[in-house]
Amino acid sequence: MPETFQTKLMLDLEPVVEKELDRHLATAKEWFPHDYVPWSQGRDFEMLGGEAWSIEDSKISSEARDSLIVNLLTEDNLPGYHRAIAEVFGRDGAWGTWVNRWTAEENRHGIVIRDYLTVTRAVDPVALERARMHHMEVGYEATHGTSFLHGAAYVSFQELATRVAHRNTGRASGEPLCEQMLTRVAADENLHMIFYRNLLAACLELAPNETMRAITDVVKAFEMPGHSIEGFLRKSVVIANAGIYDLRLHHDDVLTPVLRKWGVFDRTDLSDDGDKAREELAEFLSQLDAAATKFEDRREERRARRAARAAG
Repeated sequence: MPETFQTKLMLDLEPVVEKELDRHLATAKEWFPHDYVPWSQGRDFEMLGGEAWSIEDSKISSEARDSLIVNLLTEDNLPGYHRAIAEVFGRDGAWGTWVNRWTAEENRHGIVIRDYLTVTRAVDPVALERARMHHMEVGYEATHGTSFLHGAAYVSFQELATRVAHRNTGRASGEPLCEQMLTRVAADENLHMIFYRNLLAACLELAPNETMRAITDVVKAFEMPGHSIEGFLRKSVVIANAGIYDLRLHHDDVLTPVLRKWGVFDRTDLSDDGDKAREELAEFLSQLDAAATKFEDRREERRARRAARAAG
C-alpha cells in the first residue's frame, strides 16, 4: 500500500479518531485492579518461610488454569503490542492519545489477573514467571500485514476474540470472584473493539476496495496475539475442547458479528480487487463453518465415549 495513500487516509480519518476517542472516554468506567483481588487469602511462599505452590492449592479446573495462563501471558506482552500499534497509528494528535489510553487500560488487565492468580494460588507462580520470560523474550511481530488497514482490521477482531475468551474463562473457572474479575476485563476489551470497529467502518467508506482486501487478508491469516506462548497449541486444544474458545465461537461470535456490522456482503461500492477479496472471504467463512461443525461433532463423540466409560 503506497505511503502517500496511507498517509492521506489517516489524515482523513483524524476527525473519526477524535470522535471515537471522545465517545470512549465518556463511556469507559474507572475501576481499580486491587478491588478484584481477595488479599485476605494470600500467604507467604517458600522463600519467606511459607509454603511452595502445590496443585492442591488451586480451586479451579485444569482447563480454566490453562486458559487463565494463556490470557495472562497474552496480556503480559503489552510492550510489544504498544510498539506495534504505535508504529501503525503514530504518536501524534488523537491517534497518539488513543494509543496511550489503550495501553494504560490494557495494562490493568495483566495487573489484576496476575495479582488474583498469585494471591489465590490458582496457578504455579514459578512456572508462570518462567513462561512470561520466555514469551516476552520471543516478542511480538504482527503476522497479518503491517499496513494501517491490516492493523485496524486485526484489532477489530482480536479485541472481540479476547473479550469472548475472558468471559468464557471466567465462567469455566467456577469461582465467582474470578468470573467477576474477567467480566470487568472483558468490558474493557469490548469498548476497545467498538473503537476499532467504528474506525474500520469509516475506512470502508473512504477506501472500500483496499479495506476489503485488508479484512480478507486478516481473517484468513488470523492468529491470537498469544500464539507464540510456549505450549500454545496444546493449551489451545484444551481450551477448545472445554468450549472456552473454539472454531465455532470464532466464526459465530467474533467474525460474523463484526462483518455483519460492517455490512461487507451488502456493499455495492466494491470493484476489482475489492470484489475478489469479498469472494475469497465468503469462501473462507464457508470452509471455517464446516471445520467448526466437524470439530463440534468430534468433540461430542469424545464426550459421549467418556460418559459411556464412566457409566460402565
